Amino acid sequence: MSVEDVFCLRQGRMVMLTGRIERGRVRKGDEVEIVGLGSGATARVVAIDASHVRIDEAGVDMNVGVLLRGVAADGVERGHVLATPGSISAHACFAADMTLLSEEQGGADVVSGDHLRFYTRSAAVWGTVTLHGVDVVRPLHRAEVTVTLEEPVALEEAQPFAFRQRGSAAGSGTVTRLLR
Repeated sequence: MSVEDVFCLRQGRMVMLTGRIERGRVRKGDEVEIVGLGSGATARVVAIDASHVRIDEAGVDMNVGVLLRGVAADGVERGHVLATPGSISAHACFAADMTLLSEEQGGADVVSGDHLRFYTRSAAVWGTVTLHGVDVVRPLHRAEVTVTLEEPVALEEAQPFAFRQRGSAAGSGTVTRLLR
């Protein structure tokens, strides 16, 4: 589950994380790992809330709130991923196929060293692009690149991402290989 929002409950003793479950299921009592953005903590699920109704189990494509005990509210943020311990890891560097939007849609030339804002799941992280085999990528063109993010995020091969350049949507891509 990608964390979309964080709420502090019971004077900070419990944290409710909301988001959509991408795959698998979560049950009351399960241990989960908080992955990405420098975290690696684990916690136990105390309760699951779906549309203000407490449930014992939630599955794929459900929007839920997961209540955790023993996690500091400032230790979890939008962009983290809740997962079964060890099932996914955070990475700050990856190879990707990247395609730029047209100029009318906001696409602009991209060169090696450009600092772009990358969006994957609910995470938004700054990263630097290194092009392979070309000097510049023009709007509506595709390139193989290496991206180095400022913070590690939960990534998997074949995961889609989008990116912005100078405040405007610039293109999208797919992770082809995880590095480091």
